[in-house]
Amino acid sequence: MKKYCYGICFLISVAINILFSIHLYVGDGPNQEISCRSSLTWSEKAAAEAEAVAATSCSSHGRAFLDGSISDGQPVCECYGCYSGTDCSELSPGCAADANSGDPIYLEPFWMQNAADTAVVISGWHRMSYEYADDPMMSPELDKYIRKLHSVAGNAITQDRYIVFGVGSSQLLSAAVYALSSQNSSSPSNVLASTPFYHLYKDQTRLFNSKNFVYRGDTNSWQTNNTDVIEFVTSPTNPGGELKKKSVTGGKTIHDHAYFWPQFTPIPGPSDHDLMIFSLSKLTGHAGTRFGWAIIKDKDVYDKVLNYIYLANAGISKDTQLRALKVLKVAMKADGKPFFEFAYNQMSDRWNRLTSVFSKSTRFSIQRRHPLHCNFFHQTRQPSPAYAWVRCERQEDNDCAAVLKAGKIIGQSGSTFSAKDRYARLSLIKSQDDFELLMQRLTELVSLENHNIEIM
Repeated sequence: MKKYCYGICFLISVAINILFSIHLYVGDGPNQEISCRSSLTWSEKAAAEAEAVAATSCSSHGRAFLDGSISDGQPVCECYGCYSGTDCSELSPGCAADANSGDPIYLEPFWMQNAADTAVVISGWHRMSYEYADDPMMSPELDKYIRKLHSVAGNAITQDRYIVFGVGSSQLLSAAVYALSSQNSSSPSNVLASTPFYHLYKDQTRLFNSKNFVYRGDTNSWQTNNTDVIEFVTSPTNPGGELKKKSVTGGKTIHDHAYFWPQFTPIPGPSDHDLMIFSLSKLTGHAGTRFGWAIIKDKDVYDKVLNYIYLANAGISKDTQLRALKVLKVAMKADGKPFFEFAYNQMSDRWNRLTSVFSKSTRFSIQRRHPLHCNFFHQTRQPSPAYAWVRCERQEDNDCAAVLKAGKIIGQSGSTFSAKDRYARLSLIKSQDDFELLMQRLTELVSLENHNIEIM
């Protein structure tokens, strides 16, 4: 009996170990992510190099990078804004707060907290071909995750739509104008946008100088019966952050939804337009990855946009698509709640502090925000736009950017967005260091105002 019992126990032990091994190395099924084995071979050195560079101390005021400079065998810190020194510990006194660019570094802490899940190690032979097995230019897996992303965020309809990848949203904007433009060079399409608008609409249209389309300016000044119009509809607007559902002209539209995400605006419902453009840059903060996508309803327009991308650069970098896929998988964990909550809390906190400063001023004002029900968060929330659209209220302050610059604040002038220079744009999505310095300079500026001390 003892031998019989020992035999049964031995067989049970073997079965348990087999099941454990299958779970460890194979996973729970086809939907599981690729399991990692305990031992590394060729990737061990690459992983060690990445860890070593990431561990470089830059006093939390800069970062070292794998592709950065090397000095005496050590990676060199690239310092933020007003910091310098070998470890970025030296703050330059009297430095101006740079709120000029839309560099979305504010999300860096989230990705550092998720370092293990978002790291990418690429083999030397990764995707050497121009093409994927199932598609010449675009990763089917990334296409699938983008569709899932919009379903989770509830901000766009993707069912029965085509998706095209581009080098950021910038390339897709010009590709869309090309695809929608007239094929009759004697009667070019008229490209319009509503002031204030993102200057790239005008700059790119003029740069390409096509016979098939021409930039015509502001929609509100368009007073002609010519119906061949391509209108940029920016929602939320850049710089104001307002939602816009309809076009002004009723012509063909390009809906720029770069900022239509829960951290910037309440999502009242999914956008369902003929051509919509999104960007990884403003979604996750990975501006340097240069990845965007267009969601297109019409097959003919889709084919033209796809052809534009192919002729421009034979598709999008396979390394870029892998990076985008990796970060989107993390952003969508737990139906996107951890990521979007983190991003929203960052922006909401910044707007609360900004509003508090401007509430003490009569010389400066910022755009009004109106609460709206957000279907993603299932509650009513205030918008928290990427930019503050500042107006100088004094009659003599007709160049608001210059007034701010005199107060050691660098912003973009209103004329950059085809508006009056009585306005200026301040970026709120840069690093925490940049934002803290901006708050300091704004507080000083308002304090001087309240003490009747002129700075100009």
